[in-house]
Amino acid sequence: MLTATYTLVSLSVEQASVRVSLQSLQKVLQSNFIHLNALSPAQVEYACDALRHLYDSFHWRKIEQFLIPAVRRATREADLLLQELEVLSQLAADALGAIAERMADIAIDTHGRVLEFCGAVDAFSGALLARMEREERELFPVARAVISGEVWFAIANQMLAHDAYVQESRPREPILLGHSGLRAPRELPRREGKPAAAAH
Repeated sequence: MLTATYTLVSLSVEQASVRVSLQSLQKVLQSNFIHLNALSPAQVEYACDALRHLYDSFHWRKIEQFLIPAVRRATREADLLLQELEVLSQLAADALGAIAERMADIAIDTHGRVLEFCGAVDAFSGALLARMEREERELFPVARAVISGEVWFAIANQMLAHDAYVQESRPREPILLGHSGLRAPRELPRREGKPAAAAH
């Protein structure tokens, strides 16, 4: 089962990268936003851009693309777990929707609104972090038990091809989130365009 071990280690590395970005966003809020009496449009735009990028990145993870489909094909016994993972994703989506719909229409010009904004962002991050924890604690052992060696080999090959594609498609300019975490300048210029998402 060396291929399974390699694949799960690779997925764990990806998990760690996403976790660092989510935790970095939470630290930005705690250290730069939550004590303010108002947020500027640039600060709100910065946070919303970061959230959208994180949400897109989360759903382009290799777990979503390769591991979960393989588990679904291998067994029906994991259906409840997969449904519960989807519930956590939906909680994050709901929090993101609340930010996009409610916060876009009002000025965040009181401390109470700042706290509401930060709470919605924290709910978003918390739901995704909880999902990743359950994936590692519950989904990975199920996958190791039910996926055959041949399928693990196929998944590993798909992941290698995916990595090659991402490397070739990597944008030349830095994106908003990276492995080094987030920075929170007081005012950010408006970004034109968004980084291209990886293909399936």
